[in-house]
Amino acid sequence: MKKLTFTLLFILSFITVKASLSIEGYYQGKNLYVQSSLCGDGFGYCATKVTVNGNIMPAHLQNGAFEINFSDFDMKIGQAIFIVIEHHDECKPKIINPEVLLPNSTFVIEDISCTNDGELNWSTTSESGKLAYQIEQYKWNKWIVVGEVNGEGIKAITNYSFSLIPHSGENRIRVTQTDNSGKKRSSKEVYFKNNKIKTPLLKTDNAYKIIYFEVNNKKVATKYEIYDAYGNILKKGLNSEVDLSNLTKGIYYVNFDNKNEKIMKK
Repeated sequence: MKKLTFTLLFILSFITVKASLSIEGYYQGKNLYVQSSLCGDGFGYCATKVTVNGNIMPAHLQNGAFEINFSDFDMKIGQAIFIVIEHHDECKPKIINPEVLLPNSTFVIEDISCTNDGELNWSTTSESGKLAYQIEQYKWNKWIVVGEVNGEGIKAITNYSFSLIPHSGENRIRVTQTDNSGKKRSSKEVYFKNNKIKTPLLKTDNAYKIIYFEVNNKKVATKYEIYDAYGNILKKGLNSEVDLSNLTKGIYYVNFDNKNEKIMKK
């Protein structure tokens, strides 16, 4: 019995505890570089095994740094990648350039249109990774993000749609994408006009505790933003009236529908 116990302890002493590091993304035509330090005992290097989408990387890992060459796996641009790096428990490899797995914005707009009721439709090709599309509407002298739709990230033609709230007068709409480079890419602008929507008037009670929006003496809901004199946004939303009782006296700027007005809270 003592001999058996000694044998088990002897075997266990040679078993090295392993851990793993994983990263996922999309192939963008560039390889990944990994730094692998020496083990704590000075024998061998940290990384012991690398798999790409479940396939073992055919490379020698006993170096201070190595390259994950995706050409070894016949990768296609935009293809999803999941990498697992197994390593000794007392150390951890470092991925030098993880940003190369982040998708780039490469979409091509094949068609884009919007109905007078605000139903936006667009189709794309040549997407190389899953990135969100932001839907932007031009009003209040700036482009406003009014919604978001997740991209499919495929090269084949893909159709998207989004319902937005039109304002009075001419509406300008576009879709944009921003990738890891931080640069925004935009579609062409779409223009439409909904003649059913009338421009609301901004009104207030005598105490300036409430403002409300009216068309033909009837309150109507509209999107709005309220700023102070320093440009800080204080209130925003979609409603027919706004409570100002918690605001101090002073000048405020109200963006609503497609208009800008200044008010003085007394």
